[in-house]
Amino acid sequence: MDKNAQLAAHLRPTASRPLLGLTVLVVEDSRYSCDAMRLLCLRSGARIRRADCLKSARRHLQVYRPSAVVVDLGLPDGSGADLISELTVANPRVDVIIGCSGDTFAEDVALAAGADVFLGKPVTSLAAFQNAVLSGLPPERQPSGPRLVADDPILPDPMAYRDDMAHAADVLDDRDSELSMAYVTQFLAGVARSAGDGALQKAAEELANARRDGRPTQSGLARVAALVQDRLADRMAM
Repeated sequence: MDKNAQLAAHLRPTASRPLLGLTVLVVEDSRYSCDAMRLLCLRSGARIRRADCLKSARRHLQVYRPSAVVVDLGLPDGSGADLISELTVANPRVDVIIGCSGDTFAEDVALAAGADVFLGKPVTSLAAFQNAVLSGLPPERQPSGPRLVADDPILPDPMAYRDDMAHAADVLDDRDSELSMAYVTQFLAGVARSAGDGALQKAAEELANARRDGRPTQSGLARVAALVQDRLADRMAM
């Protein structure tokens, strides 16, 4: 068997690693959520590449063609739905386009933009992740027979959550920007939901509601900023 044949055999999907040989581009601004995706890919056999904004994702896609793209809908420089729409009409098309968000309305938005499947955050099911990626692949690229899916919990690195808090703190410094405040509010609500941080999630959602209803936001913004600083100081219980 020559080296190319050996490599092809080595990268052939198996029952326990059904995504072996595939590359997944994760377009995600949260390091905590991205670390969860890293673990899902690792346990499935897939390679992972990461882009934290639309600009970075588009630059990546000019060079590489991944097997699947997982796109978060809330990104710092725009909506992930725009990237999904672009991927849908691209030629050649990425095999699998997956929309991802913790917002209840996001599934309709992602599917309307052309996503093949939607994953709600937090993504904790290995089977659901594998099914989403495999759903758009031709039969010859899928593992034969039943899959062996481990039920070990997906536990992202807590330091990745702290990195998200540092990012949010930087954005919160620009409180005069409406775009920045809209972004950081949805970012914190989504990250806190994924991490099971109920206090921060509630505060961020209440701030989002106040902004939407045109009510004063100073106290809500101060509370969110204080909670972020607490988490940076490691004074939280998750």
